[in-house]
Amino acid sequence: VIFLLFKPVFTMAFGYKKVLIIGATSGIGRTLADKVVQNGSNLIVTGRRKEKLDEIVQKYGSDKVSAKTFDVMQLEQVRSPMSSEVCPQLTCPMKIKIPQFASDIVSENPDLDCIFVNSGIQRPFDFSKPETVDLDIFDQELITNYTSAVRIAKAFLPHLQSQKTAAAIAFTTSQMALVPMMRCPNYGASKAALHHFILALRTQLQGGPGDVKVLEIYPPAVQTELHDAKHQPDLKDGHLIGMPLQEFVDEVWGRISDGEDQIAVGSAMDIYNAFETKRQELYRDMTELLSGLLKQFLR
Repeated sequence: VIFLLFKPVFTMAFGYKKVLIIGATSGIGRTLADKVVQNGSNLIVTGRRKEKLDEIVQKYGSDKVSAKTFDVMQLEQVRSPMSSEVCPQLTCPMKIKIPQFASDIVSENPDLDCIFVNSGIQRPFDFSKPETVDLDIFDQELITNYTSAVRIAKAFLPHLQSQKTAAAIAFTTSQMALVPMMRCPNYGASKAALHHFILALRTQLQGGPGDVKVLEIYPPAVQTELHDAKHQPDLKDGHLIGMPLQEFVDEVWGRISDGEDQIAVGSAMDIYNAFETKRQELYRDMTELLSGLLKQFLR
């Protein structure tokens, strides 16, 4: 009798029951939405384009997906100007700031246990020609990619920390969080700022309260609207730049389901392996050193 021994392969399932995706109308967020519903989790999708959100609800049904229109640029609460240009049918609701948005989501979804912070824009800037640099667009990119993500984290963390089971908040950064791109200096800087924030946030939350896992997704260039003519008019067929979107999301989903909390994909993985592991080792050493040193100075 011959006995064949097989070593079992264990794959963790995506264990979160209700997921919020901020920035779900296109690209990575939209494709992640499919994965969440196919996994059997309930989903809340948000973004600026109501018609895109409605398409997701119609595809899967309102018993599985709910939608809320929201613009992460709305850091302060203002009423929309009632013009046909801004509100085509004069039906624009009051635009709410992030804390109110979070309060509404949590009150409507007390079982929310996972959030993907995915909103992002990319714009080219050439500071060798200062007259071409629009600082309003520069600030919009910084707020979208960094400031809003920090405010969203602050607004939702009390809820996530209060959950009786494990919760998670995931951020989409970029390989340019690790190595900048000359063409898009503000994009790299904003993603680098978010990356540093995530590292510190993960450390701060390790001791509780609650059990909140902090994930970071580092995409390479991916075939999305990020590079299309609407957003970067000097590019031709920019939406074809990079890794196929579905291939990217398939890998991300598999690695999240396997329990990874830092998911660098494609060329981003090459960059990560080249030096980021060492840099994070230095970060941990410095954190431990400063934690002891500062005790004598804290009030």
